[in-house]
Amino acid sequence: MTTSKIDLTHVLPFCRELLTEAGEIALSYFRRELTVDNKLEDGRFDPVTRADREVEAFLRKSLHKRFPECAVIGEEGGVTPGTSELSWVIDPIDGTKAFISGLPTWGMLLGLKQGRQLLAGMMYQPFTGEYYVGSEAGAFLYHAEQRHILQTRQGVTLADALLYCTHESMFDGPDHLAAFRRVADRVRLQRFGGDCYAYCMLALGQIDLVVEDTLQPYDIMPLIPIIEAAGGVVTDVDGNPADEGGFVVAAGNAALHREALAVIREK
Repeated sequence: MTTSKIDLTHVLPFCRELLTEAGEIALSYFRRELTVDNKLEDGRFDPVTRADREVEAFLRKSLHKRFPECAVIGEEGGVTPGTSELSWVIDPIDGTKAFISGLPTWGMLLGLKQGRQLLAGMMYQPFTGEYYVGSEAGAFLYHAEQRHILQTRQGVTLADALLYCTHESMFDGPDHLAAFRRVADRVRLQRFGGDCYAYCMLALGQIDLVVEDTLQPYDIMPLIPIIEAAGGVVTDVDGNPADEGGFVVAAGNAALHREALAVIREK
């Protein structure tokens, strides 16, 4: 494989099989007694478990064996340099807080990028058996041996929108929290929770907006190709690409995205 001739028709089926295997590791710990460590020492709680570490280690080893020239960027293991412009992005369990709570809104994220161009993104939820994938070939949900085309909900305005956010505590300071609350005050319905699952529900056309802050690149990169291929828009609050994370706004259609950004920028 070279940077100029990557064949996603072969790569994506391999990734699906790989995530299915990794899912067995995650499920062996889900809803079972599990030691939880805290990554932070400042009084906040950012959990990590054996499941996070083992899933990422498995994915790293498998990807390096198949694609030794590719870099790997992971939440737990950091950056392993490669010899090409291609990089894999791994979040082994996005939504560890949901995972340790026994809620099935966590997922396993895997993305592929060339430079800053996002080529493909995947989210696998092994408990529900749902596999979401997005690339230039389109966005799809695979479930129960069936394939469904993903399509975001079009024609929805802010006043009619359903907004999700994992939790208000993720907003960086009072100004960002106030900006989120302005959007929340103008939608039809606002709900908390979801993690990566909420972004996939946006791609599926079930919800309309996801507004979140303090995201890391691995939190959002694999989800962007899924949403964009399904007809949605994902940027930071300045309308720039969201691949670096931070304050992110994902919407099911461009007009709704513009409305949300306008409200966020209000003083």
